[in-house]
Amino acid sequence: MGRILVGTASWTDKTLLASGWYPPDAKTAEARLAYYASQFPLVEVDSTYYTPPSERNSVAWAERTPAGFTFNIKAFSLLTEHPTKVSAIYKELRPQTTKRNVYLKDLEPAVVDEVWARFLAALAPLSDAGKLGPILFQFPQWFPIGSRNREYLLQVKERCAPYRVCVEFRNRTWMSEESREHTLDFLRSYALPYVCVDMPQGHTSSIPPVVAATADLAVVRFHGHSDKWESKDIYERFGYEYAEDELREWAPRVAGLAEQADTVHVLMNNCYRNYAQVNARQLMGLLPAA
Repeated sequence: MGRILVGTASWTDKTLLASGWYPPDAKTAEARLAYYASQFPLVEVDSTYYTPPSERNSVAWAERTPAGFTFNIKAFSLLTEHPTKVSAIYKELRPQTTKRNVYLKDLEPAVVDEVWARFLAALAPLSDAGKLGPILFQFPQWFPIGSRNREYLLQVKERCAPYRVCVEFRNRTWMSEESREHTLDFLRSYALPYVCVDMPQGHTSSIPPVVAATADLAVVRFHGHSDKWESKDIYERFGYEYAEDELREWAPRVAGLAEQADTVHVLMNNCYRNYAQVNARQLMGLLPAA
């Protein structure tokens, strides 16, 4: 059976800090990360979706965590074809435009290449320390199944090599009953890890909870079941605390992935107050011991 690493999609959220989850003496960024890493072996860095990572932060994260700790990195929004604030792009690479947001297609190819190069270079200290997990590419609702987008997935893998990537969809066409096996077969043929999700259903961005390993790494992300999934308030979207019975239903599915993959990463993304940390700890207690 493969290793199962469980963690959360944040350790710095302001509502987490206000929840009392951290001990009173964890008053600095260094102390909080050290405490988090004493509780979990894995964390997902979501801030890199909004602003590209810096080498300085990567060095600090590597130094402040024990050997064997793993950071999964969420890809910068520009690279997943989401709208991106011009102000978030590297200053000297920003396009001359009056638009507040731009897309990858709005930039010159040479600029795109440079954004990729800088994004990946900033992760080198984590990689050198043996602490870099996969880069999460979460694609938007307007990224449907098709030859163009399959080709982009392969470009992503090639650009990021030797770093690992994993792929999460938000367009239902990839996981429709008609296309599901074709999608999984495609991912398997290129050893691209599929991100299994638990999320609200019935929305345009809803992906069913398909549990499948398409590489030697499997990833599961828990987004909760908020009835306000389409809210622009992230705390309304993700402010859902799982009941233990819900996690108990998922435990054998996660264990099953560990029989198909060498490593399974499980991330609680219900990041409001200490919900994710509490649920991650509960799930760890329901899974087979490493």
